[in-house]
Amino acid sequence: MIYWLRALTKFCRRCINILVTRPAHQADELCALIELNGWNAIRFPTLEIAAINNEKINRQLETLGQWDWLIFISANAVNFALSANNGRIDCFKKSSIAAVGKATEKALQAAGLTVDLLPDNQFNTEGLLATDEMNQVKGKGCMIIRGLGGREMLANKLYERGAEVEYMEVYSREMPMADSVIMTAHLKQGTLHALTITSGEALKNLMMMVESGLRDKLLAVPLIVISNRLKELAEKSGFKTIAITEGTGDAAIIKTVGMISQRAQQQTNGG
Repeated sequence: MIYWLRALTKFCRRCINILVTRPAHQADELCALIELNGWNAIRFPTLEIAAINNEKINRQLETLGQWDWLIFISANAVNFALSANNGRIDCFKKSSIAAVGKATEKALQAAGLTVDLLPDNQFNTEGLLATDEMNQVKGKGCMIIRGLGGREMLANKLYERGAEVEYMEVYSREMPMADSVIMTAHLKQGTLHALTITSGEALKNLMMMVESGLRDKLLAVPLIVISNRLKELAEKSGFKTIAITEGTGDAAIIKTVGMISQRAQQQTNGG
């Protein structure tokens, strides 16, 4: 095993190695794009998404039609809400539907649902709250469909604007039992060139999952995040170099990886 790891990291000194921390079932597309560009994707999921099934969700599904707005926070929210309803979409069609971002919109459309509201350019909670529709919610009911826990900003703002607000929490985020052998080897050899983070929970778990003696090495690796909020969290964690993508999708992440890889390649060639 030790010989194999040494051989791997020696070979990968010539590669641009990118750590992908997405949940295992959501990493394929980004990893494929990384490989397509000639880089090496190292999978290290720091989140595991698990369905929540309880009587509260069943009751909420039965009364969805009474809500003016169904607000989906993520593609996971779409997929797990549909799964909780055995794939049936009729009850979701009785209300106007809002999506926080393009990935969420894509998941809704794939399910056969029409998206009535999407932020114009800032694809996050702040962008959604800036829309005219979300500023005219006085007396309206808003069901926020999301994972367990998370930010309260959206609900609080809608409540302040006079809306009735309720959560439907259809999945939980857990820390997985990921194999850290390959990531650890790259950190020790200094052959990890960038890592990607797309949620605060993923960042928090990453810091807990890496060996304490390697945290300084991890913090020295260029970090790619998809929002200013994540950048602030990363700065508090101690990361030295942080790049924010121009969007939240895979294409934006790949573009940022490209810029970092150019610098890494120049350093590698220079060495």
